[in-house]
Amino acid sequence: MKPREILIYYAIIHEGKWNEIYEALLAKEEIDEAKAKRIIANPKSKVVTMLDDDYPQQLKFIRKPPFVLFYHGDLSIIKDKYKAVSVVGSRDYTEYGEIVTNYFVKHLCKELVIVSGMARGIDGIAHRACIANGGKTVAVLGCGINVCYPPKNLDIYDEVRKNHLVLSEYPNLTQPNPLNFPVRNRIIAALSNCLLVTEGERNSGTSITAHLTLEDGGNVCCVPTKIGQNSVCNHLIANGACLVETPDDVYYEMDYHKNETAF
Repeated sequence: MKPREILIYYAIIHEGKWNEIYEALLAKEEIDEAKAKRIIANPKSKVVTMLDDDYPQQLKFIRKPPFVLFYHGDLSIIKDKYKAVSVVGSRDYTEYGEIVTNYFVKHLCKELVIVSGMARGIDGIAHRACIANGGKTVAVLGCGINVCYPPKNLDIYDEVRKNHLVLSEYPNLTQPNPLNFPVRNRIIAALSNCLLVTEGERNSGTSITAHLTLEDGGNVCCVPTKIGQNSVCNHLIANGACLVETPDDVYYEMDYHKNETAF
């Protein structure tokens, strides 16, 4: 079998688990070639491996780069990390979080691809705001590429897979696993050069994504909120993240020169 086929086969039988795929490669795990050919013949989605020319280059340089990505939609949307912004926040959002997320995404999506995780809360608000305002968005899943989680975001999932980009390192119907969501955050962080946090609590997945962004050399921008809220935004700002109040603040921190006609 060709190396590309081996990667796809291992990714499918090990359900996208990076460590298991890595161990299989190291051990040169035995392969029944006829069985493997049948398994990889219909992966139920588009597939790109780290050996392919169209594999997102920004993912090659992160810790544990995905061996294989399963996707629906247009992979070229994420070709340039400097024209994308990742937007994340709390699942249990407030009215304030919803308002500021809609405000920032409405303007940023005129110029930048909006990357998020399609989770309940701020992620879903960011995707919907981008779609409603004519932008392009990428949903990075923590479950199989053909699983919509949470189910209430089916409208987002259907729209993004048809007209934008849904991707996952987990194949087909791999079920949601709480351990997979923090792992997928490294992909959300790496696909853009800037992370915008609009609302969230400390010690959350949002905090993990912020630290991964900094680790990759990206910018972290946070919308401040009231004191005494256990706010990850205020905590990150206190520790050096950029305080942003307008979309132009985000463009400035990214050193991005926007097309003035876009507004």
